Amino acid sequence: MSEQTVHEPDDVRTTATSGSGGAQVPDTVGVYGGGRMGAGIAHAFATAGAKVIVIESTEDTAAAARERIAASIEKSRSKGIEVPGSVAVVRDPTLLDQALLVIEAVPEKLELKQEILAAIAKYAPAASIGTNTSALSIDELSAALPRPQALIGLHFFNPVPVSELVEVVVGTHTAPALVEAAKNWVRGLGKTAITVTDSPGFACSRLGVALALEAIRMVEDGVASAEDIDSAMTLGYRHPAGPLKTTDIVGLDVRLGIAEHLEAELGPRFAPPQLLRDKVAAGQLGRKSGQGFYTW
Repeated sequence: MSEQTVHEPDDVRTTATSGSGGAQVPDTVGVYGGGRMGAGIAHAFATAGAKVIVIESTEDTAAAARERIAASIEKSRSKGIEVPGSVAVVRDPTLLDQALLVIEAVPEKLELKQEILAAIAKYAPAASIGTNTSALSIDELSAALPRPQALIGLHFFNPVPVSELVEVVVGTHTAPALVEAAKNWVRGLGKTAITVTDSPGFACSRLGVALALEAIRMVEDGVASAEDIDSAMTLGYRHPAGPLKTTDIVGLDVRLGIAEHLEAELGPRFAPPQLLRDKVAAGQLGRKSGQGFYTW
């Protein structure tokens, strides 16, 4: 395992270990939040050889995160995929001071993410910080940090271990050296990075939500069934999954929150359909609740 230490400008620091194709990932990575996305991010970095420290707030959530990550890694190993790194799930955030990169992966709520980012800056003052937001402003999130230049958007996609894309989102204050380092980390994970300027919904959420909202309106208007609308996109446009099934996988509540944010930022074309609001109010959140546009 080769190591390389680089002292970057603007106090951005990256220590790396060899990953995919000679690209580099940090040798120690922190992940704040061990839910579905955080667990997947931890798994991906462990597969690239990193030592990963996952922070959870309670013993119950820590136990659930350990189980989630162990199951994910075991699934990879059953397919012959080597996972040379390690993952520890702990409740002590002071352990983040070992990490050169810390990624927050908590729910998509501005105040919560700002709170967690401030905690990361406190416990890992020299680390580069990634936020797994899918739509929130990097500049707004960086307002919680003493070093806004150390924050970059790293928007991973579910399921993280097998997804091919990471959206690298650049804020006004993000250090240029951190942007280059982030793209290299993504290559080290065996994924492809696209670089997007901080803007509402970035590229992927903005396009994905626009398609999903129109598909929901079509169901609402009785144009076709959810299955047939999805088939139009999977068979007609070669999408791997239709917009309604994808909405179920992402979570209807997550889609609603992002749509409301985009409506506030970009106008009424992102206004959530009443059908989406009704399903969320009824607890039909998609795969995680067992019912959305499909029964799971």
